Amino acid sequence: MTDATTDTPQQPPTPNPDLRGLDRLVGTWNVSGGAQGQVTYEWMEGGFFLIQHVELEQYGQKSKGIEIIGHERQFGAEPSADIKSRFYDNLGNTLDYVYELEGDTLTIWGGEKGSPAYYKGHFSQDGNTITGAWTYPGGGGYESTSTRVKLSQR
Repeated sequence: MTDATTDTPQQPPTPNPDLRGLDRLVGTWNVSGGAQGQVTYEWMEGGFFLIQHVELEQYGQKSKGIEIIGHERQFGAEPSADIKSRFYDNLGNTLDYVYELEGDTLTIWGGEKGSPAYYKGHFSQDGNTITGAWTYPGGGGYESTSTRVKLSQR
């Protein structure tokens, strides 16, 4: 395709470089604590979105789901500044999150950044363990540890 005003080929879009920080999630992880099971992260072709496959049990309820993580881009708009996600599960839930990675600290906000519902976890020095906790409004929540099972190929 060419630009009608200059007749020069348009460059295809490229993923926002801040997504590269999520590379450290790629692979399969065993989850323990308030929820138990396994999650796997992999990049969608093109590198714009990270996909999380989830199989967890929490409070005796088993669930399977998928989460798509990246910059939201609505029709005709620029990509969002925040890394956002939407999670869908076999129980009919549709949940939105915002991902924030600063150094070795991963924060996942429930809904929007600054929400009283959030996960805060810390990567181990070798990157194979994430230890943290979900915090819910009113004092609820649970601790969680994720241990890398295998590293997926990009």
